[in-house]
Amino acid sequence: MDILRTVVVFDAADLEEESAFWAAILRGQVARDDEWHTVFDESGEWRVGVDLNPTYIKPEWPNGVQQQQVHLNLQVEDPYAAHEELISLGATVLEPEKDFESPEGFLVYADPAGHPFCIAWGQPSAADIQAFLSKRAK
Repeated sequence: MDILRTVVVFDAADLEEESAFWAAILRGQVARDDEWHTVFDESGEWRVGVDLNPTYIKPEWPNGVQQQQVHLNLQVEDPYAAHEELISLGATVLEPEKDFESPEGFLVYADPAGHPFCIAWGQPSAADIQAFLSKRAK
C-alpha cells in the first residue's frame, strides 16, 4: 500500500472554531468545505483535518467516561489494493464498502484493538495543495 500522507482528523460540532484553533497553532491556513476543513501549516503541508460531527460530545479524558474522539486518515492512491492489504493485516470494515472506482472517497476501518481509522482517495496532490495555497496568499 502506497500511503501519500497521514492526516490526524479531529471530530467537531463547530468546524470553524476547531480548524481556526489548529490553523493558529500551526500558523497556517484553512480550506473549507461544508462538512470538512483541511488545515495546512505555514509551509503549506496538510497537517490536520476537521470532520463535522453535529452530535459530537467533548471527551472527558483522562478521568471521564467519554472516550477520545480522534482518528487517523491514510490517504492512498489505490483504495482497492489498500483495502485488501488492510483486511489481510486484521483490519475490520466499520461501514458498508464504498465504490473503489469513484474518483474520491473514504472507507472507515478499525484496527485489531478497535481504534477507528480511514483510508481516503482522490485527495489533492502536494503540487495541487501548493498551487491552491499560493492562489490564496495573493
